[in-house]
Amino acid sequence: MKSPVYFTNLRSGYDRSLLKKVLMLARAAGMEDIVRKNALTAIKIHFGERGNTSFIRPLLVRPLVDAVIESGGKPFLTDSGTLYVGSRGNAVDHLTTAVLNGFAYSVVGAPLIIADGIDGRDEVAVRVNMKNCKEVYIGSAVVRAESLISIAHFKLHEASGFGGTIKNIGMGTASRKGKMAQHSEVAPEVISKKCIGCALCMEQCAHGAISIRERPDNMPSPKPSVDKIMHIDQELCAGCARCIHACPQGAVTINWEKDLPRFMERMVEYTAGALRGKETRSLFINFLTQISPACDCYPFSDAPIVADIGIVASRDPVAIDQASVNLLNAQPTLYSSCLGESGAAQSQDKIKAVYPKVAWEHQLEYAVKLGLGSREYDLITM
Repeated sequence: MKSPVYFTNLRSGYDRSLLKKVLMLARAAGMEDIVRKNALTAIKIHFGERGNTSFIRPLLVRPLVDAVIESGGKPFLTDSGTLYVGSRGNAVDHLTTAVLNGFAYSVVGAPLIIADGIDGRDEVAVRVNMKNCKEVYIGSAVVRAESLISIAHFKLHEASGFGGTIKNIGMGTASRKGKMAQHSEVAPEVISKKCIGCALCMEQCAHGAISIRERPDNMPSPKPSVDKIMHIDQELCAGCARCIHACPQGAVTINWEKDLPRFMERMVEYTAGALRGKETRSLFINFLTQISPACDCYPFSDAPIVADIGIVASRDPVAIDQASVNLLNAQPTLYSSCLGESGAAQSQDKIKAVYPKVAWEHQLEYAVKLGLGSREYDLITM
C-alpha cells in the first residue's frame, strides 16, 4: 500500500508566504490529528552546530509551534547531546548554541529541552527485542512526550548516506549511551600508505582514541619524508566516525560492507523505539533545502549539491525519506558543489556519487522489514 507524501515547492507570493505553506503542508499531512488537548508534544529538530549554516531556519518552525498550541498541545523543541568534539556535548553548551543559532523563545514560541538531560544520561530503556538491540536508550523527554513531530533538514551523511527523518529520530533522540550503542561496531582504521600524520583526525576525537606515533621503518608511507602516523585505539573509540570525514587524505576507513549496514540497522531500531507508543501520534517533515554533502553536526556547511527543492511531510517515516532521495536524484547537480569539482555531476545517484561505498538503501529496506513504513508512496503536490 502506498503512503501519502505531501510536497510543496518554495515558490511564494502575497497570498502564500512560505510560512503559510509550511503550515498548510503539515495540516494536509494530518498534524491536527496527532495532538491531543494538553499533550506534551516533542518537536525534534537539529539546532545546528556552531558555525554551521544549513540547518532549518527557526522562523520556519514557528508556524508548527503555533499550530500545536492552537490544537491544545504543549510543544517544546528538543534534541539530544553529541558524542564528538563540538558545541552540543552537554545541555548548557547545546542550549547556548541553539540560542546563538536563533532558536530563542521569542522566535520559535516554545521552550527548548535537551532530551537526554544535562550530561546525556537522562534516558529511558525502551524494550524492542530486535535483531541488533534488545533495548534502546532514548532521551527521557522524547519518551515521556505524548506526540512527536520530526523536522529534519535532509542532507548527505558519511555513514548513513543521507540524513532524513529516520536519522533525525533514531540517532537524534538517543541518549549518549544509545549513540555509543549504535556506533559500537564502526571501528575506523588508518591506512598507512595514505596517512601523512597531519593530526586533523585527532583534533576531532572527543574520546582520546587517536594519537600520533613514529612511523616504523618497514611501514608503507605516502612519501619518504613522512615519519609520523596516526593511531586509533579501538578500545577507546566510540565509533562516531567523525575522523573519517576530517581526514583530507582519505586515510581513515572502516569495513564499509560489514560495519555500516549494522550501524544503519541499529539506527532504524532506535527509530522504532523512539516511536514506540506514538506510532499514530507522530508527524514527519523534511526540508529539502541547502542539501549539503555532510551533516549539520559539522561547524561548517559545504556548498549544496543541488538547488533548493521544497518541503515534504508524511505520517510514514520510510516513505518520506524515500521520496526525499528520489526528489534529490531528480535534480541537476550544481557545478559549484563537490560533485561538480569531482566530475560526477551527471550521476543519477547523487548520494553514491559522494559516498560510493555507502549502501544508503539498507536503512530503508530494513525499516520496511520492521514494519515502520513503506518505500511505495504517492507524492501529492500542494
